Amino acid sequence: MKNLVSFLFAIMITIGFVACNQESAADTKEAATTASSKAVENVKDALNPASAAKTDPTAAAQVDPDLPKTTIEFDKTVVDFGDITQGDEVKDVVKFTNTGTEPLIISSAKGSCGCTVPEWPKAPVAPGETGEIKIQFSSKGKKGKQTKTVTIQANTDPNPTRLTVKSNILVPEGAEEAATK
Repeated sequence: MKNLVSFLFAIMITIGFVACNQESAADTKEAATTASSKAVENVKDALNPASAAKTDPTAAAQVDPDLPKTTIEFDKTVVDFGDITQGDEVKDVVKFTNTGTEPLIISSAKGSCGCTVPEWPKAPVAPGETGEIKIQFSSKGKKGKQTKTVTIQANTDPNPTRLTVKSNILVPEGAEEAATK
């Protein structure tokens, strides 16, 4: 990741020098702006775990240990759906704030099973800014009290952080009998 960022920075400088050789000052300014914008996008792509996952499927779950650390504060760490009926799909949102001084980069958020699916912001979250992690839970094929987790990998201290998802799944009368036939 460091080599990629260094490489992109070198490209940005090279493009800047080439842009300086343009015929007019307006052309130079426009070329430099375009080159800088492209270089910034390339760096964002390099830091975006979804882009990294295209070339390295394990990259999405990793956090670059050289990234500056920040802190995160959640509005809640337990999502309790309470009593729900077997087969229901329920959703909730956990809001968070980057309480540190560095951009917050969430590289992954994973449910402890396929029934718990988180969705998180892929772009860095600036210090003081807020974001949301959407959590969807499917109770299909489950019954009774359930406790699941969402593990969040980010450039935070501590890392990883976990959210807990709870529910009590009620099975309608006759549903178990019908499922066994």
